[in-house]
Amino acid sequence: MLDDCYPPTSLLNMNVIGASVSEAVTLGSHETRDIVLPNQTEHVSQIAVDIGGSLAKIVYFTSSADRKGGRLHFKKFETEKIDECIDFIADLLRCAQHIATTEQVLKATGGGAHLYFDKLSKRLPGIVVQKEDEMECLITGLNFFVTEIPYEVFTYNEQVDKNPMQFEEMTQAIYPYMLVNIGSGVSILKVTGPDQFTRISGTSLGGGTLWGLLSLLTESTNFDDMLELSQNGDNRNVDLMVGDIYGSDYGRLGLKSSRIASSFGKVFKKGVRQSPGSFSSADISKSLLFMVSNNIGQIAYLNAQQHGLKRIYFGGFFIRGHPITMNTLSYAIDFWSNGEMKALFLRHEGHLGATGAFLKHKPIRKARHSFSYSENFRPDIVQTPSGVYDVLEQTNVELRSEDKI
Repeated sequence: MLDDCYPPTSLLNMNVIGASVSEAVTLGSHETRDIVLPNQTEHVSQIAVDIGGSLAKIVYFTSSADRKGGRLHFKKFETEKIDECIDFIADLLRCAQHIATTEQVLKATGGGAHLYFDKLSKRLPGIVVQKEDEMECLITGLNFFVTEIPYEVFTYNEQVDKNPMQFEEMTQAIYPYMLVNIGSGVSILKVTGPDQFTRISGTSLGGGTLWGLLSLLTESTNFDDMLELSQNGDNRNVDLMVGDIYGSDYGRLGLKSSRIASSFGKVFKKGVRQSPGSFSSADISKSLLFMVSNNIGQIAYLNAQQHGLKRIYFGGFFIRGHPITMNTLSYAIDFWSNGEMKALFLRHEGHLGATGAFLKHKPIRKARHSFSYSENFRPDIVQTPSGVYDVLEQTNVELRSEDKI
């Protein structure tokens, strides 16, 4: 249920001039910060939801009660709790009902937009439920964050940079690029223009694979707990390393002794029946996280190489600002491309589809930014961060355009 009935609005002439990431304190380390839209003053009635195989993501706008403009909010639910998700949407719409001057609209995307269409229509009487193409929404959402939101896109590489997280400069020249969207499974898109994209590859080994295997092999019941477990694990107790085989590096092939030769290679022993209790949950979690992330990173590199793409964006709630995941993906891209390709991450990576669906209601008014903090501001980054989002979300600076509000 909602704590406050702030009126959600739809996207009629959405004004993104001066958009910035909110400085407000979030409720948890994996919560997503609001986007401040200080020049959006028109009230309209729209909410967007992206329902995937594992998670349902909601994007909605509320006007500020005490100042000009408002905020884009981001919320997630486990898809198996879809009724709670719909209840939340219904509360938003109910709060806006008394001020709505146009028909209230729910933009729905993802596979669940089709699977749950009848349920959404039945549970939300009087609301226009409109389905939007999933891939188009992903691209629209990504383009919005890349071109309109400062300090949104960053790289992460513990092998190269003293401060592993480095923000990218905003640019309008973003094409061509590749989007690797990691949800329950993985889709890889080649994007050459605003409405020009092709799904060039994918894999069934994604977030759903990791969650499923960890559910079987550990006592964790949600993905955030699984990620926390992995931070304290040592995959060398589970994985067979190059050093375990050769006793040292294999210099002729450029393989360090610390490289994984076989994921879970130490689990099998002839004549021994292993059980999950034979290995720590933390070690299992880290091994599986490396296994899935390495696989995705290599597939991403091979597709980028085949299509001549240098910029690779990683999206989807699989990442969640988790250092091990991002460092593994970055290392794979950097290693196999000899530093010619770049792995790029976003602070709102899990909400690309829902944001794109939200924005598809009406065209965005394009902005030209001039940011007063663009050269001077850098969030403080600890030498060995335990959680990148913890650092980002503890930054008490709200970046704004020089356009006075």
